[in-house]
Amino acid sequence: MSKLNRRNFLQKTTLLTAGTLLATRSHSASYPAAEGEYMGGYAAPKIDNIRAAFIGVGARGGQHVTNFAKLPGTEVVAISDLYEDNVEKWRERAGSLGQESQHQNIEGYFGGENEWKRMLEEQRPDVVFIATNWAAHAPMATAAMEAGAHAFVEVPIAVTIEEMWSIIDTSERTRKHCMMLENVNYSRDELLFLNLVRQGMIGEVLHAEAAYIHDLRFQMEEVERGTGSWRTEHYARRNGNLYPTHGLGPVAQYMNLARGDDNFRRLTSFSTPSRGRSLYAKKNYPADHRWNKLDFQGGDLNTSLIKTELGRTVMVQWDETSPRPYTRHNLIQGTLGTLAGFPTRVALEGGVPGATEDHHRWAQGEQLEALYEQYDHPLYKRLNETAKGSGHGGMDGIMMVRIVECLQQGLPLDQNVYEGCYWSAVAPLSEASVAADGMPQDFPDFTRGRWRETKPLAVVS
Repeated sequence: MSKLNRRNFLQKTTLLTAGTLLATRSHSASYPAAEGEYMGGYAAPKIDNIRAAFIGVGARGGQHVTNFAKLPGTEVVAISDLYEDNVEKWRERAGSLGQESQHQNIEGYFGGENEWKRMLEEQRPDVVFIATNWAAHAPMATAAMEAGAHAFVEVPIAVTIEEMWSIIDTSERTRKHCMMLENVNYSRDELLFLNLVRQGMIGEVLHAEAAYIHDLRFQMEEVERGTGSWRTEHYARRNGNLYPTHGLGPVAQYMNLARGDDNFRRLTSFSTPSRGRSLYAKKNYPADHRWNKLDFQGGDLNTSLIKTELGRTVMVQWDETSPRPYTRHNLIQGTLGTLAGFPTRVALEGGVPGATEDHHRWAQGEQLEALYEQYDHPLYKRLNETAKGSGHGGMDGIMMVRIVECLQQGLPLDQNVYEGCYWSAVAPLSEASVAADGMPQDFPDFTRGRWRETKPLAVVS
């Protein structure tokens, strides 16, 4: 969907900072009246055979097609993309999966920027998976719900605070789910940490650290189509944490943020100078290349600090530019110990049984085998083998199984619409804070004061 993004990008980003500031002020102390049902623990009517349509199959969307089509009680009914070759590739792939005749009448929509709208009107699917450029997420999600479908949206759920309110209002009014596809919540270590926190292993939770640090400069090679063709523009024109959810989603659920116990309150944010992208462009492309005509404004690394209603803290970092190893941090600290990622490490007061004598040394590597054996999350134990090869170490497959079984069994989803908006809101709020030299920005209360009614995510099996 790169053409759609390029056409509207300049207009959208020109209004982004002003819109962020306005939306933050107008919704921090008050919020619009709800027009529909609160979706915090909403369980939709059961769907025995789930008819799905897919918008955007250039990269992530194709993986969603495969993971969905493999499951019983599913039917791929339509695929839409700007490019015919993408549509044909994944129509053929989906048709080869599942039971006989399960995915044999897949309609293809391609070419025009509004073909996805025609697909929704003609096919009326039960669910829609959206994996397009960031600017298209919100309008596509709201249109899908208006057409009677549950919407499943790649990260981030939206770009601006106003778009997030629109998604919430539409979800509540139509009584349709809108879930952001935060796959990292289904990674083995993130699931393990959730289980350990729920078991009380680290006591009262006080602090978390989350990140998405991943050198993605190579994506700038995708100039005409592909992720880099539109994402590079965001790096140039926006300054903040543009991709917060992979690290933040899991720790937010450890801490029960927006789920009964606590909630996001305010954020302050700072960015380093912008250097890496312009240096990379000058080194790898001619002087008159499109990327060398951009004035990169986004800092190479952004650090944001969140304070919760209870006064707990979350540090969130983002860097897709610097030459350093991949990490999500994934640290959760409590009164009795700390769990940390990359590498996976555990420190407990009194020591980790069979590994350490006290909390002054990490237990890691082979020392954690007994801990995994005892505390691996039930979902991982049940689905690990079937999810192998599904993408990102199996987390993509586990996520898809959970989506399908929740819809088929009429259960609440593991991630609700409000969580998707809170986690994504770090991007526009951090941009506003950076622009104001670190001034704190209040989180909107997307739940309209009802987050206390939402139960913490259970250790489901």
